[in-house]
Amino acid sequence: MLFRSTPDFIKILLDTAEKAGKDASSIKRGFVSGAALPASLRDELAGRGVAVLQCYAVAETGVIAYESSAREGMIVNENLIVEIVRPGTGDPVPDGDVGEVVVTTFNPDYPMVRLATGDLSAVLPGVSPCGRTNMRIKGWMGRADQTTKVKGMFVRPEQIAEVARRHPALGRVRLRVTREGEQDAMTLAAECASQDASLADAVAETLQLVTKLRGVVELVAPASLPNDGKVIADERPVG
Repeated sequence: MLFRSTPDFIKILLDTAEKAGKDASSIKRGFVSGAALPASLRDELAGRGVAVLQCYAVAETGVIAYESSAREGMIVNENLIVEIVRPGTGDPVPDGDVGEVVVTTFNPDYPMVRLATGDLSAVLPGVSPCGRTNMRIKGWMGRADQTTKVKGMFVRPEQIAEVARRHPALGRVRLRVTREGEQDAMTLAAECASQDASLADAVAETLQLVTKLRGVVELVAPASLPNDGKVIADERPVG
């Protein structure tokens, strides 16, 4: 039997059947979506006789990408155009960089052009070992909405992207929000080949102009920031 559900529901079903003394051995395969599938849960289900593959889908477009038996990333639906863009912009990122999933479908009944899903993923190079040749993505890697409140004001990824846009010498950027002296503090780390102090000062001025908040700017080496799609990292302690 092939069972379609969220990953957790298959475990709930198996646990319930075990407690009730019922035979659920007819469930041999699972095709799951709607929630993350941790490796630990996949391994547990496999140990209980259920081989599970997953797909990534949204209500507006249906299945965006699906896993094959090779289990190396997810193959993009051939009927869709999928882009990975920098959060807060419509700019595609290089293959391998984490960004927001944007989907275009020309379905005549319900067309969507560059739908921003709010989900993070990244393009995998090459083709699947299973033989399918379409583009692959890593699957769901979190949410792109990183809006946070600093000193009572909202700071959005779009604003940080605008700061970077005004300074072409910058590469990947990441705003860290912390607490210093019982006050919110912002530090913008920006990848740049140059460590020019005057550039850092200019970026700091732009940061204040765009966000209406003061922040420190640190120029860091290219490719030194984490490739996790985060534009804003809220590192303030909870509680």
